[in-house]
Amino acid sequence: AFCLNPPRSRERNFRLFALLKLSLVLKAFCLNPSRSFPLIKALSPASSPSRILCTASAKTQEDMSGVVKSVGKLGFPYKTLDPFLFCVYHKDDYPAGDTKMQAPRRGNGADFDWSQPYRMYHGDRIPGFPQHPHRGFETITVTTQGLCDHTDSMGNAGRYGEGDLQWMTAGGGIVHGEMFPLIHQDRPNPLRLFQLWINLPAKSKMVPPTFCMHWHEKIPKISREGAEVVVYAGALEGLSALPPPPESYASQPGSDVAVLTVDLQPGASYTIPPAAGGASTNRVLYFVEGAGVKIGGQELGEHLMVTVDASKPCDVQGVGPGPSQVLMLQGKPIGEPVAQHGPFVMNTQAEIQ
Repeated sequence: AFCLNPPRSRERNFRLFALLKLSLVLKAFCLNPSRSFPLIKALSPASSPSRILCTASAKTQEDMSGVVKSVGKLGFPYKTLDPFLFCVYHKDDYPAGDTKMQAPRRGNGADFDWSQPYRMYHGDRIPGFPQHPHRGFETITVTTQGLCDHTDSMGNAGRYGEGDLQWMTAGGGIVHGEMFPLIHQDRPNPLRLFQLWINLPAKSKMVPPTFCMHWHEKIPKISREGAEVVVYAGALEGLSALPPPPESYASQPGSDVAVLTVDLQPGASYTIPPAAGGASTNRVLYFVEGAGVKIGGQELGEHLMVTVDASKPCDVQGVGPGPSQVLMLQGKPIGEPVAQHGPFVMNTQAEIQ
């Protein structure tokens, strides 16, 4: 019933699916078997105070010269700056699925071939990432097209996508899976989503895991003259994003965390205002879709990452023949040592071992 349930009845389904107690033998893989965690709670938008992270938003006359600090190639994953650890843009043109929502071909267990129209990743017949552990950081999954099925070791399960966001603080440890069901049998099932990892400070590494769902109808958006900005984290023009989990780094005063997408029609522009934290905040813009944009007055004809001075306004303009999209990641550095082994992120190698 979970797999065949229509994806649009999401909020009701998450409550229903939370009743499915998943028998995960992998739970002991990363979680201390002697420790019990409370059930992950879905947070209401009113459960955490909002903060204004950006001031003034309309185009200003302030000098934007020198806003661009560096321009670099996009890799896999994208390079990120503290507090972010990881950023991947999943762009897969999945074909029609069968009656079991499966792809026409079988995965090889580690299918990341970017020369193909789509990848199976670690999935077998349904693409995605079967059960795997996380500890010591947070994941943010931003969907723009397609669907994701979530299950975890706390007994939660559900389907989301088409603009929804899931924010999960892994903290002391959780096992979860993210699969991409091909629900349409009569047409393609394209997938577009950003997978972000954001670090946790040492004091929060072992907090109990939790997550919150941000449904796309409630996520703040700004639209004007061919530009649309989606505010997934932080605030813009007086609009505050839905609150992150309570133990998230983004919930801490002064973290200055913001996640935005800027979609532009040809000739349209939007000026991102200075960050509240000024030059001490890290800010990176990723040009991910479209033929061309200008960022801070610098024209880009290929998909690149641009590190900018967060103390200055940054103009983003679409200059290509079609629509363009830019992702912005921003935050005050945590400034602590990072020891990482796969999906485990601590401060020292001893903590990993």
